[in-house]
Amino acid sequence: MSSKPTGRQIMHAHLSPDSIYPFDARGIAKRFRHAAIFGALDALRAGETMRFVNDHDPLPLLDQLAQRYGETVGIGYKQRDPGQIVIDFVKKQ
Repeated sequence: MSSKPTGRQIMHAHLSPDSIYPFDARGIAKRFRHAAIFGALDALRAGETMRFVNDHDPLPLLDQLAQRYGETVGIGYKQRDPGQIVIDFVKKQ
């Protein structure tokens, strides 16, 4: 499936509505992380998942996500070991 512009609008093709997109926060400078995460979540469509990987439990980020997105983004830990945190963020709407 390819993306083709139609007129002035550019279409974005996703593989499927339940796609999982990896996001490794460890490779992003700390001062840009939250903005990058918000941008990635804003780009998700309903039913899509961002699989977030980090070296620490991002509790302040989770509070910010709850304030910003409320119930429209589900949060589910896949792994919660010291030094290895994996969380699925699922866009509900």
